[in-house]
Amino acid sequence: MSDHSELGHVRPWRHIERRKSRQIMVGSVPVGGDAPISVQSMTNTPTSDANATIGQIRQLEEAGADIVRVSCPDEDSTAAFRTVAREARVPLVADIHFHYKRGIEAAEAGAACLRINPGNIGNASRVRDVIQAAKDHGCSMRIGVNAGSLERELLEKYGEPCPDAMVESALSHARILQDHDFHEFKISVKASDPFLTVAAYQQLAEVIDCPLHLGVTEAGPLRTGTIKSAIGMGNMLWAGIGDTIRVSLAADPVEEIKVGFDILKSLACATGASTSSPARPAPVRGSTSSRRSASWKSGWPISRRRCRCRSSAASSTDPARRSTPTSASPAAARAPAWSI
Repeated sequence: MSDHSELGHVRPWRHIERRKSRQIMVGSVPVGGDAPISVQSMTNTPTSDANATIGQIRQLEEAGADIVRVSCPDEDSTAAFRTVAREARVPLVADIHFHYKRGIEAAEAGAACLRINPGNIGNASRVRDVIQAAKDHGCSMRIGVNAGSLERELLEKYGEPCPDAMVESALSHARILQDHDFHEFKISVKASDPFLTVAAYQQLAEVIDCPLHLGVTEAGPLRTGTIKSAIGMGNMLWAGIGDTIRVSLAADPVEEIKVGFDILKSLACATGASTSSPARPAPVRGSTSSRRSASWKSGWPISRRRCRCRSSAASSTDPARRSTPTSASPAAARAPAWSI
């Protein structure tokens, strides 16, 4: 039994029941199942500058990164990626952006995983070509759904980015992979709004058993981005959701690794899944959950605990004053509902 499990037995309020997921491999790093939660970052150098990119990967490796994502937006980048992959000591994820051919080239060049954005990559036939390249070269894949780049038909259906739209996008592309007998994939459903991000991941976690890659996209500069990521990812990790994480900061990528490990350390959840975690349902091949909720939205009321308050003019030694309920105060009656 792990130290964390023992601590959860002695202090049950510290116990986190981690969601049970299937395990995939990103190169040599297991993701999901009972594997420790891995921490990722992404280089911000031009990938076409192989030396600069290798140098930044070295810094991330020294900081403890388990996996590093590298941008592959053009042919020059995928050409240099071969050299970068050969020198890296950790598995690399190739972010292929808008063009499916970059995914094929990156797989051939040594990527351990391909990150695709379903809303950007194009039609199903192009996705199928990328799947075949991943199979041929032993790559896993990440379906990266982003609230800012959802498919047009989903935006028309739902009116705006929302949890249902994001989960529907993720499941539709998961079915494409499954229909081609490809199961080595993980999913992310990110947004810059923590409310939307958390709600989408919670809904997705209920309907599919693949590993989940957590993140709040474009979280912001070091301080505000750290806070937003800690609120969003901390909420999910505390609920047992998440198999690998990436903190997205407008800062040195090394800081992303530091913050990621600090979040995990704060929750003592980097030691793998609880052996008592229940089995999760098999992947769902139907539509998204019928449960609809708008509670993820910014501006949605958050119920604030009601408490008694004492006027500054009241005597702290007056029992009558101390026992007067807050509701008796005219000011309390006029107070607006607490909301964010």
